Amino acid sequence: MRIILIGPPGAGKGTQAAAVKSRFPVDHISTGDILRENVRAGSPLGIEAKKFMDSGTLVPDALIIEMMRERLAKNSADGFMLDGFPRTVAQAEALDELTKEMSMPLDAAILLEVPDETVVKRLCGRRVCSSCGAIFHVTGNPTAVEGICDVCSEPVVQRDDDREEVIRRRLSVYHRDTAPLAEYYEKSGLLRRVDASGPFDAVKSRLESAGLS
Repeated sequence: MRIILIGPPGAGKGTQAAAVKSRFPVDHISTGDILRENVRAGSPLGIEAKKFMDSGTLVPDALIIEMMRERLAKNSADGFMLDGFPRTVAQAEALDELTKEMSMPLDAAILLEVPDETVVKRLCGRRVCSSCGAIFHVTGNPTAVEGICDVCSEPVVQRDDDREEVIRRRLSVYHRDTAPLAEYYEKSGLLRRVDASGPFDAVKSRLESAGLS
């Protein structure tokens, strides 16, 4: 199985990816993981990428693709699931060239569809433990004691990127840069649409209906 997960922030890509991985021996890869691994290891690609990260600019596509090449060659013989990459049509085209070169063609591009207002409600209500990182939601999964983590009893906080104004900016970027991937993969017959609104189990069931979880 070789798939990519597409969807706006808050669509549940990471959560659903974990559900897929629990049933299939696939390599779950995110761009952020690749960057952090290379920077932490001090690899030549990581050293180069860190220059861009430290300056607050985007890491060039060419560097990301080279990191992806190394990761796919190392851990992905049984399949892979890309989460957060590609983000643009240009990146998708580069990924197509890479997977063709490595004889690892994509099987599907899964689009998790969620209305913007649902995303805003989901992310605005998210709270994260300042100590252990446990995740809660003010309505969907509240802490037993308001503001206190159920796991370690430390305070839970709202992350800066979970504030409404930031979320709406992220959604704007998604619609501008990433949403066009749906048309790109639809033309190649790889796109599968999944309604990602509603509770986790309902979305997981829809993924099962799509034959992927």
